[in-house]
Amino acid sequence: MIALTDTSIFTGEHILEGYCVLVEGGLVSALVPEADVPAGIRRTGLQGALLAPAFIDLQVNGGHGMLFSEHPSAEALEAMRESCLEGGTSLFLPTAVTNDSSVIFRAIEAVKQYRAKGGSGVAGLHVEGPYLNPAKRGAHLAQYIRKPEADEIRSLLEAGRGVITKITLAPELCSNEVLDLLLDEGIILSAGHSDASYEQASAAFEKGVAMATHLYNAMSGLHHRAPGLVGAVLDSRAMASIIADGFHVAFPVIRISKKIMGPRLFLITDAVAENHSGHYLHQFDGEKFTLPDGTLSGAAITMLGSVRNCVEKAGIPLEEALRMASLYPAQVLKKDTQYGKIQSGYRADLVAIGEGFRLKGVWQAGNLAWSDGS
Repeated sequence: MIALTDTSIFTGEHILEGYCVLVEGGLVSALVPEADVPAGIRRTGLQGALLAPAFIDLQVNGGHGMLFSEHPSAEALEAMRESCLEGGTSLFLPTAVTNDSSVIFRAIEAVKQYRAKGGSGVAGLHVEGPYLNPAKRGAHLAQYIRKPEADEIRSLLEAGRGVITKITLAPELCSNEVLDLLLDEGIILSAGHSDASYEQASAAFEKGVAMATHLYNAMSGLHHRAPGLVGAVLDSRAMASIIADGFHVAFPVIRISKKIMGPRLFLITDAVAENHSGHYLHQFDGEKFTLPDGTLSGAAITMLGSVRNCVEKAGIPLEEALRMASLYPAQVLKKDTQYGKIQSGYRADLVAIGEGFRLKGVWQAGNLAWSDGS
């Protein structure tokens, strides 16, 4: 057992002062007043940093120079894990984007190999495409976009059982048979890269599509005579991810969306890695990533940076911004009884945040996985 002391604690519900976190066996054992820490327990002082649940990122495309869809391998996943830790994220979904089917199957095998080697932090696989609407393809490759057929979906599910966690698709292009196959398998379905009408999107949400991918980006927008997918999201019970880098969505729009959606809105980075060969040529301009033709293609932000932007630029309270990066993604994964709170019995995945949103440390299952060295 260890005691994390000299800290303020955001439990996922409120901030506690004068308490410390006891960790044992990879779990939070208890939260106790610092004066009540049992004798003999090793203490780790956090120099007044805020201790919060570690972040969960449900859309990561690459990190540390490795773009997963170009290098679907266990090595790329480890590079992405290291990159995620540097932004306060302990659990993430690597994302395989629209591509030849062989790449998707290699991505599935990469997750299996990573797990077999004892790799940590990968919650499964997010498949974004190829079942998208070409009219809203964004940076996805047009030549691989197609409508889903039941036989192809069966093959994908057979290969990806236990690995594929989430699929982003355009629901207006999917038959009921296809949606039923995916939903019956327990896949989290997300509407994205979609030109769905309000009526089509609303019907998909009623059927079981649980969320929308990167709200506002690559989807039919809100118009006063055609509410589109955006209108259906705002008017439904569906959750939605959003990219808070200031380039994909303006900060006033994030603030307005939060007022409407409350706990249904959560953060992703949609982070990519610079890449100069293959299909997806992501170029970094110092602030964001684009394709050679200038198409916005991915973000260059961490989850901690996203939280900071929500607080400082979108006017969202710190506690709620932290929930957007931890508890609400955990709810999407149906893991909110294990992640997203600092509470007895929860996994000890924790992040320490210093003054000025400086990352101090990240723990996975009670083990210090990243530190700033202070």
